Amino acid sequence: MISFFKEMPEPFPLPTEAAIMRAAAGWAHCVSVTEIGEVYTWGWKECVPSGKVFGDSSVGLSTEKEVFERQNSLLTEQVSPRSQASRSSGGAASGMDNKGGGEESAKRRRVSSAKLAAESSSSGEETLSALPCLVALNAGVRIASVAAGGRHTLALSDIGQVWGWGYGGEGQLGLGSRIRMVSSPHPVPCIDSSSLGKDRSLVLSRGEGQGCRVPGSYVKGIACGGRHSAVITDAGALLTFGWGLYGQCGQGSTDDELSPTCVSSLLGIPIEGVAAGLWHTVCTSADGDVYAFGGNQFGQLGTGADQAETLPRLLDAPSLENVHVKIVSCGARHSAVVTAKLESCLPGLASES
Repeated sequence: MISFFKEMPEPFPLPTEAAIMRAAAGWAHCVSVTEIGEVYTWGWKECVPSGKVFGDSSVGLSTEKEVFERQNSLLTEQVSPRSQASRSSGGAASGMDNKGGGEESAKRRRVSSAKLAAESSSSGEETLSALPCLVALNAGVRIASVAAGGRHTLALSDIGQVWGWGYGGEGQLGLGSRIRMVSSPHPVPCIDSSSLGKDRSLVLSRGEGQGCRVPGSYVKGIACGGRHSAVITDAGALLTFGWGLYGQCGQGSTDDELSPTCVSSLLGIPIEGVAAGLWHTVCTSADGDVYAFGGNQFGQLGTGADQAETLPRLLDAPSLENVHVKIVSCGARHSAVVTAKLESCLPGLASES
């Protein structure tokens, strides 16, 4: 039987001669894209969509029951940070000092934790597959990049269309509902397909009587967090969707976003890169500035405090003065950026210059 918890890296051969161009890892699954635009994924069964599975199904399988305690612990910590933010409609979420908000947030976390544990244990006897699966996409679809979240996956095609599959209970698949499982790739309606390749803007409704004009004609970047997602259009607009309990969708509230929704406070600021962690999101602009929002229990936003932010906050740390940030990345509870001078700054952990 293959062990699923390796301490040393080992080669993982895929059943293709095409070179692997991109790869991503979620909490319990991996996904890769080849030079010819095919996608392979493997790992926890519910993260792997229907498709062609390669290998002997009687070899290399474990059971979810054997790893349930590990997975249950992981799922529980997704909704149980050390200190939490209460519901707020302002730019920064207050701490647990707000008794009413704190109790409500704690209640929501307990319910979510119990729900996740129940969902996991209900299939405790099913197999946990380690075999690679060739994801079945529509004819002619070529994938250029992939992103892996907690239990969901996004794939970006070479014409700027986003596809998603996996768990969508908080809206992280952007399909407009809380559908629990999507077992095959579905197009995510970030931009109307009729606008692909054309210079036009799309108005996405948000709430009653509100709207957000989204510049762009296709998606150029994707990111998956624990239970939320983010995409960037070719014109630099940032859209988010999914779990919003800590403000990680950047909409000024802690509501879940079930459909791709423009981060209106960043309109007019061309966003070049985005990354998502367990409870937070970080993005960088064409000017090299960094904006962060969401949970901040471990300082992962790099604001110098531990308050959550429900709206994007421009980072003004001394280590970022007079530097141009090129790349941003998020771990579960920390963030890192790379500047044009190839210096790294690590909010939530440490700083290097």
